[in-house]
Amino acid sequence: MTGPDPTAAAVHIDTSKPHPARMYDWYLGGRDNYPVDEAMGRQMLALDPRVPVMARVNRAFMHRATRWLAGNGVRQFLDIGTGIPTEPNLHQVAQEVAPDARVVYCDNDPIVLAHAAALLRSTPDGVTEYLQADVRDPAAIVEGARKILDFDRPVALSLVALLHFVSDEDGAHELVGRLLAELPSGSYLMMTHATADFSPAESAAATAKLKAVGVTLALRSREEFTRFFDGLDLVEPGVAVVPDWHPELGEPVPCQEDGVIPGYGAVGRKP
Repeated sequence: MTGPDPTAAAVHIDTSKPHPARMYDWYLGGRDNYPVDEAMGRQMLALDPRVPVMARVNRAFMHRATRWLAGNGVRQFLDIGTGIPTEPNLHQVAQEVAPDARVVYCDNDPIVLAHAAALLRSTPDGVTEYLQADVRDPAAIVEGARKILDFDRPVALSLVALLHFVSDEDGAHELVGRLLAELPSGSYLMMTHATADFSPAESAAATAKLKAVGVTLALRSREEFTRFFDGLDLVEPGVAVVPDWHPELGEPVPCQEDGVIPGYGAVGRKP
């Protein structure tokens, strides 16, 4: 990987308010977060003790879905909203199955950029690159990804635990549609999304707390989540509660038996 200059990005990191990627890192037990992220993370934990489990469940889904995709011939991945690189990363899972896999990561938090060069190491036969961009700017993402990925061959678009931070006003469904429109037949969408379907009161409180510090949380129903896959052929078992999507492809997440984990996951193929 030809990495960015991590020192240049570090000066732009805003530590005055929490960032979802850094909170995700804190939930996973990482060290690339700040006191403001931990403070908000603890508030979320007080509302629902399963929040760190949710983070691990989403991470485990990414491992399983990547393993399934690479095992079914996919050799190119575009991972948007990668968050803090907490090993194993998507490229490590993909390249364990297919050493020639090409992976492009994309995130809008400068701290991810600051660590990308050191952490996102590819196999000799594959490629791993990083883009600093926001999912709300799909044109910039596609332009950057085209320099690494061959858009004439199938690409797996990974949107794991991301779109619940994009509101309907920002056109979440339309953004996914614009990204998929650039990908050829045989490409895939792999995605997870938090929901309020199972815990409406706690979800409303969490949404309000995050809104107070400038973080959008747009929890969506099963029906709203399924809309992201309109026009795609869902891989069995279709839309599922995240831990129930091909559990045989990964290791069980500790404590995931403590009630339903409030989120959905699915993988769909573009015809």
